[in-house]
Amino acid sequence: MPTGGPTGGLVLRQAIRGQRRRVITASLLGMTHQGCEALVPVVIGATIDTAVATGSTSALLRLLIALAVLFLVLSTCYRVSARITEGSGELAAHRLRLDLATRVLDPRGGADANRLPGALTSIATNDARRVGSVATIIAYGVSAVAALVISAVALLRISVPLGLLVLLGIPPLLWLGHRISRPLEQRSEAEQERAAHASGVAADLVSGLRVLKGMGAESAAVARYRTTSQDSLSAALRAARSRAGHEGAVLALTGVFIAVIGVVGAYLAMDGSISVGDLVAAVGLAQFLLGPFQLLGYVNAELAQGRASAKRIAEVLASPEAVGTGHDVPADGAAGHVALRGVTLGTLKGVDLELPAGSLTGIVARDAAAANDLLVCLAREADPAEGAVELDGAPLTSLDPDALRRVVLVAHHDADLFESTLLDNVRAGAADDTAAVERALRASAADDVARLLPDGGDTLLAERGRSLSGGQRQRVALARALAADRPVLVLHDPTTAVDTVTESHIAARLREVRRDRTTILVTTSPALLAVTDRVIVLEDGAVQATGRHTELLAADATYRAAVLA
Repeated sequence: MPTGGPTGGLVLRQAIRGQRRRVITASLLGMTHQGCEALVPVVIGATIDTAVATGSTSALLRLLIALAVLFLVLSTCYRVSARITEGSGELAAHRLRLDLATRVLDPRGGADANRLPGALTSIATNDARRVGSVATIIAYGVSAVAALVISAVALLRISVPLGLLVLLGIPPLLWLGHRISRPLEQRSEAEQERAAHASGVAADLVSGLRVLKGMGAESAAVARYRTTSQDSLSAALRAARSRAGHEGAVLALTGVFIAVIGVVGAYLAMDGSISVGDLVAAVGLAQFLLGPFQLLGYVNAELAQGRASAKRIAEVLASPEAVGTGHDVPADGAAGHVALRGVTLGTLKGVDLELPAGSLTGIVARDAAAANDLLVCLAREADPAEGAVELDGAPLTSLDPDALRRVVLVAHHDADLFESTLLDNVRAGAADDTAAVERALRASAADDVARLLPDGGDTLLAERGRSLSGGQRQRVALARALAADRPVLVLHDPTTAVDTVTESHIAARLREVRRDRTTILVTTSPALLAVTDRVIVLEDGAVQATGRHTELLAADATYRAAVLA
């Protein structure tokens, strides 16, 4: 993609260009099919003039054989062309999904800004499918134009006025069809936008269903979704009405045009300018023209929707990165010394921190926004407005984001699990290191979870781990983070849904499993803070106090309120 980001037109062109061999092959086969279709009434007209009118059996036999060959060729070409065109559409859509996934998963971030996950899913499915269908309809459009040209040539051979009528009438009809499709494009874009938003809201509500039930907020959530769904339905109905109007208008224009051809042909036959067979051929061609014109109407409608979807895909692909691209790579065996120097971002105001390599540090922030801003900085999901975050003396802005994530892992408390086995979820960050997986399972008490499941660690978990309780999901997610064994691990409230006894066991084992590794616990859990080397208290976006857990409990009332509440 170009540096300035792709446009909707470029997305469409690349979708077609990527399937150009298939499109060209399907177009040639489609042109052959349509050409044979157009020749059928011509052969029938010739049969009337040269065989039926003269009573020649041999001529009749030859022309019947010619018709049989025409039908054999056109049916074969149609089947093969249809198979190729459908395949090209699916492949084009698949490649677009890969491009979207690559952009969304780019470690520099930015693609998901102001977009709900469900909205991105809608773009990667519905919009990608509509753009992919453009690669399909190109062959149809080329075939339809070829049919019109062949029909016009055949009519010219029958009668120059008839041929000229078709040749001169086609361009205005095509132009009118394009103009009529403009409102459909605009309404299709609005339809997809509303549908994506509704999908995002639905996914958001489903993921937080337990919380909503706990708060008794189901009615408010239902009202919100009902409003969003009604907006989406209204947009879909407007788009459907626009498409129906488009197809009706194209059909009406085509019908009038074909009727004019039939009337002119009948007049020429009555005048003796053309034979009865020519009249039959002309009427047959006029009726045949309905198919190509309808096909062109369908192509116009699909192009309009494809252009609208391409714009939405281009917006995601062209999303500005949340952070810049560094080029340095952390040294092998990074020590893991983390420092924040005058960091200002969101609620953070000039924060200075030194987190030595191999230390276990607790950070307490009563303001959830401050905790989140700190995690964003450490994960380099955004760069500080002022100051710098350093790893072993190197600013994070100078490091390659992908390489940085192989050294620093920020594990959020609401991390999702995959629809796979428990062990597969834990192995996601540990590759084939069986020993690391076993240590992580024990340290997080996720081995107890495995023992309770029907097939142990090989039990298949439901989507996002919904077949587990909240505490069980947290333990499996913690095991996954520990199994990754990164030099720097940041854990955000890893035990909020775990019972007190299990939390104490996790706290005692955490220190051992992370020995000589830098670990940062952003939490208010007394059990976890008690095993840290040092606790840092953030208040009003700045460092308020530093000390051991027991010291701060005794001396700092604010700390006691935050931790023991």
